[in-house]
Amino acid sequence: MHRLVRPPRAVVAAAAAVVAFAAVATAAQAGGITPPPNIKSAGKIVYCSDITYPPEESYKKGTTTAIGSDIDIGTAIAKQMGVKAQFDNTGFDGIIAALLSNKCDAIISGMNDTPARAKQVSFVDYISVGQSLMVKSGNPEHIKTLSSLAGKSVSVEVGTTNKDFLDAANKKLSKKITIVSFPHDTDAANALKTGKVDAYFGDSPVVAYYIQQDPKSFGFGGSPINPLPVGIAVQKKNAALTAAIRQAVDALYADGSMKKILAKWHMSDFVLKGK
Repeated sequence: MHRLVRPPRAVVAAAAAVVAFAAVATAAQAGGITPPPNIKSAGKIVYCSDITYPPEESYKKGTTTAIGSDIDIGTAIAKQMGVKAQFDNTGFDGIIAALLSNKCDAIISGMNDTPARAKQVSFVDYISVGQSLMVKSGNPEHIKTLSSLAGKSVSVEVGTTNKDFLDAANKKLSKKITIVSFPHDTDAANALKTGKVDAYFGDSPVVAYYIQQDPKSFGFGGSPINPLPVGIAVQKKNAALTAAIRQAVDALYADGSMKKILAKWHMSDFVLKGK
């Protein structure tokens, strides 16, 4: 039997210091935020995202690689927790149901934090976004306000607050807006380009993106309206994850990372007030 030889105390102390330093370095690299045990053990946080909503989330042309401001923000939040981010493409009209049935850990998908949604899920707000009308380049229909849409047609993505806002506005008009819903936002935008509708209605950064990509086809119809907070949604029972995401968002604003991400996607106007 081999005899156990005790190492000198100095060696033990040095080894302990190395381990301690490594632990501190790892925590610093991870942002020092501890995720819930299930996410930590899985080594990843899974987001539900409707990846048809540029510049917040879309697929890089010709690939299955998700890109966009939400993708960068979700990835940065995961890094703060020392885990990876996974984004599962989920139709927006069923995205809350997917979260509540445990198909993902959280939703990051340009989702407005509204009282109705807040009854179902908890939100961690990270930007504030208005809504805008997009029209054909040159605005041949002279559409500048929602009221100027009376008697005309407008496309919108199904299941969104944009659709709800149009429905509410329609109730106040004697001459109604024809609201045409599409399962994907890119389809709604394409309906305007192909002349199937007179206008498109969506979040301001999305409208700005479409115009930037195709200025010969699209232009703004008036000024942005109705700014609303956009949040990451989490199951109400998962308070630990909500707290961890809130810590991560605060950290990203504090070190300037959030503003850099938003600037990259031409969304600097949509930072949260006071951040």
